[in-house]
Amino acid sequence: MTPEEEARAVIDSKLRAAGYIIQDKKDYNPRAALGVIVREWETSSGPVDYLILIDGNPVGVIEAKRESEGKNLTTVAEQSKRYAESDLHHFKNKSDIRFAYEATNIKIHFCDYHDISYRSREIFSFHKPEELKRLLDEKDKGIDTLRNRLKSFPTFDSAGFRDCQTRAIVNLEKSFGDNHPRALVQMATGAGKTYTAITSIYRLLKFAKAKRILFLVDTRNLGIQAEAEFMQYKPNDDTHRFTELYNVTRLNNSYISPHTHVCISTIQRMYSILCNTELDESAEEESANETQMTNVQREVVYNDKYPCEFFDFIIIDECHRSIYNVWQQVLDYFDAFYIGLTATPDKRTFAFFN
Repeated sequence: MTPEEEARAVIDSKLRAAGYIIQDKKDYNPRAALGVIVREWETSSGPVDYLILIDGNPVGVIEAKRESEGKNLTTVAEQSKRYAESDLHHFKNKSDIRFAYEATNIKIHFCDYHDISYRSREIFSFHKPEELKRLLDEKDKGIDTLRNRLKSFPTFDSAGFRDCQTRAIVNLEKSFGDNHPRALVQMATGAGKTYTAITSIYRLLKFAKAKRILFLVDTRNLGIQAEAEFMQYKPNDDTHRFTELYNVTRLNNSYISPHTHVCISTIQRMYSILCNTELDESAEEESANETQMTNVQREVVYNDKYPCEFFDFIIIDECHRSIYNVWQQVLDYFDAFYIGLTATPDKRTFAFFN
């Protein structure tokens, strides 16, 4: 196969894994599934490599490139935009092409044109058709995109909070509003990092309508402590405790309820879930950076149960020690905002959070 054919074969397999049916134009059947992909659809600017249809309606495009062009996917995004703005043959009305992907057999970039100041970002795999439909349904209900919602938090009531906690929460929300995908909270030991993080999580769920948040720890005991703080937390603007308002789950097995709002997990357990392997629970007793991987390193692969869009935000406790080397695959997998918590960042920490 040529490099282009090899790239297409891998892209096709990733699309099928995400739940799409792929068709040639001669086999066109837009109602064959919720998500249908048609190859080489004609537009007024020429044929687009793949056209995405959800519920029979064209909503997105995919530009496929060989691996050697992976470094230029940002440039390819301009080509995607041209196709998205073109007229689609055989559709009478002008279509709202909202989603664009650029892909090789190694990398995938994604853009939602409904975001204010939209831009492409690298993701692990294609979003499921159900996720694109969820975003489209929210638009029909007048609900803006997550990145747009992050631009309008109400004023923070700082009563009862330390100055350093207030600064962290306000600056986090500014960082989100500026569409920065990574943020680092550095606070001294004993300054209340977890309390600060729970406050931010509460505001993300209530005001930004985040669907699901992952709170990553690197030992089981830290997970137990975090769960206790969620159970005790009571926000300034409500008489109920956090766990009376939102579902909080600390993972003890490989099942994550879709109804969970906050998932507390060790990074070791989340890694084992994504790798589809059994977890030796003793591995959760020691810090992730101290764990010695005695077996062959496993690569995180696409997990249909927990796709890359499963979490909107990931909070990483003690991030100076738990998200590097083998464990970073957990973060690379999810299409989410990352928030690190630490009292002692090192060079790796500053580099990861830019």
